Amino acid sequence: MRPRLVLFGDSITELSFADGGWGAALADHFARKADVVLRGFSGYNTRWALRVLARAMEGAAAADPAAVTVFFGANDASLPDRKQVHQHVPLDEYRSNLRAICAYFKEQWPSTKIILITPPPIYEPARIRDMYGEDDPSKLPERTNEAAGTYAQACLTVAKELNHPVIDIWTKMQRFPDWQTSALCDGLHFTPLGNKILFDCVLETLESIGFSQGSLQPDLPLFHDIDPKDPLKAFEI
Repeated sequence: MRPRLVLFGDSITELSFADGGWGAALADHFARKADVVLRGFSGYNTRWALRVLARAMEGAAAADPAAVTVFFGANDASLPDRKQVHQHVPLDEYRSNLRAICAYFKEQWPSTKIILITPPPIYEPARIRDMYGEDDPSKLPERTNEAAGTYAQACLTVAKELNHPVIDIWTKMQRFPDWQTSALCDGLHFTPLGNKILFDCVLETLESIGFSQGSLQPDLPLFHDIDPKDPLKAFEI
């Protein structure tokens, strides 16, 4: 059976199989060597994710996946006094929910590596345009980069506490020139560059836990390894 990678998260995970997405890039990178399973739920926070976790993972893997990414926090960090208040999850609960999600995976899939990903940075002017359809100085963004950074730090803390690998995409992305528009398309979701940044981070993290394209073998013979004089011999067990 091919090893599996399970991607669990909000809209940034759900959209990861779109054109140029980081999930699609993973599937392409590991083609014929590993399967990438998408479990992305647009708009979800950790509270909702925890509630549906068992149902969401039905059919995700018959055996322990090699790794699962847990990428929540962008919606949890919605401000409690702004337009998307129903998505807000208090910081302490966010930490607790992350621990509970990780505990579930460790119980269900003991050998699976859990990779946490922090919420991304936020470009507030673009969020105002996205929410209200115009640049209106009287409007306030429903998310701020400062709040996202606080939740990112909480994610890092939980990862360290539980000894899980973590990708600090909040910090990493802000190191790129003009990240506000080059890496984000609406102040939150990723452009092709943003997807590439995360894809590279995920590959680097997978390699750090011993999971790389070079370490995997195809589960069926490659075309050029099939003897043209006796093709069926290649498929004998």
